[in-house]
Amino acid sequence: MKRFSAYIIAGVLGIWLATGIPGVDFTGTFASLALAGFALGVINFAVKPILDILTLPLRILTLGIFSLFLNIAIVWVVDVLILEKIFNNFTQLFIATAILWILNLILARK
Repeated sequence: MKRFSAYIIAGVLGIWLATGIPGVDFTGTFASLALAGFALGVINFAVKPILDILTLPLRILTLGIFSLFLNIAIVWVVDVLILEKIFNNFTQLFIATAILWILNLILARK
């Protein structure tokens, strides 16, 4: 349960920090920001381990680079599901993913 709450906190904090990236438009309230962070935390906790196992051969072939694209895809799915959060281009999505990756690394240690 501690790890689950760490993923939720990292998701909310990461989405909040990502709103500081130049060009990222957020038109919602803090409640929708928290909802986006919660969705990201749930996906990272429940779905990402399954996707990691399924994509293991690709991660081995690309020496782990595919894991980055998997994380970008997860952030993009949350961006599509939460309508108030808009990344205008791939660079903003990449920077937001890097922020979230660092926060997950720090907060959700095993």
